[in-house]
Amino acid sequence: MKKWIASAAAVCLAAGVLAGCGSASSQQGSAGQPSGGEGDSLKIGIVQLVQHNALDAACQGFQDKMNESGLNIEIEVQNGSGDQAACSTIASKFVSDKKDLILAIATPAAQAVAQATQDIPILVTAVTDPASDVPGENVTGTSDMNQYLSKQIELVADFAPDAETVGILYCSAESNSVLQAEQAQAELEKQGYEVKIYTAADSNEIQAVTQKACSEVDAIYIPTDNTFASSMPTVAQITGPAKIPVICGEENMTLSGGLATYSVDYYRLGEMTAEQAIQILKDGKSPADIPVGFAAEDDMKYVVNEDMAATLGVTIPDKLK
Repeated sequence: MKKWIASAAAVCLAAGVLAGCGSASSQQGSAGQPSGGEGDSLKIGIVQLVQHNALDAACQGFQDKMNESGLNIEIEVQNGSGDQAACSTIASKFVSDKKDLILAIATPAAQAVAQATQDIPILVTAVTDPASDVPGENVTGTSDMNQYLSKQIELVADFAPDAETVGILYCSAESNSVLQAEQAQAELEKQGYEVKIYTAADSNEIQAVTQKACSEVDAIYIPTDNTFASSMPTVAQITGPAKIPVICGEENMTLSGGLATYSVDYYRLGEMTAEQAIQILKDGKSPADIPVGFAAEDDMKYVVNEDMAATLGVTIPDKLK
């Protein structure tokens, strides 16, 4: 288990290091000797739903691990800019380009790729429930499902001991967020809180939804929702002055404007997905024979946004220091 207290400066550093994964342009990398005939290379396409730090980290972790694999590879990265139709266009291009493997990052991107091919091996990551959301014999990958949700929810009591009502905010268009919200509601109620649900259809509604929540609750929980993750600075502009602590689904949302989380490491998630890719491309395994991977507890970490804690006037518990 890891603990991390970070300031806003760390956000800028992370964004700068990882921004390349969010680029709409192609990227290529190679390592080692060809796995096929001499001069041959394996072609991997990556389609990422949208640029934000968590998905960027998963993308970077995958590429770094693949470039250490000893395989001769060409990696092309494309970003859907939050548009599933764009993800479908990218997926179709990857299929026509006869990629040897396609990686899809986030649920809408994964669904777009799964609809485009049943033949090319597909790996997914940053998808909460791959078995339900992206079925297929040619599909496997890694889930960002937090299997230690109770520890994440306990952070509400750590930072807002007098809280009675907690609002859950998420985008209603994201199936992964609907599932996480249901799980969070059950856990919050189990821990004795009244729960109120607030949904945004898209990023244009986030400001109004967050303002409404801040007027009605004592604390907020936001799962690993891509729409909210891309808009955490907007959320922070409202929750900070309102003195409402926000517990987030993952670390980069926390660093971008939330207060705290017990988080999956998305870079490590990308590495785990690359390990599956190596099994497919090097060892000849079928995706159907590779189980979906989940983060181990040793890969989870507490993250606290020290600047937001100061803005809210809350004390960081000793166990998180």
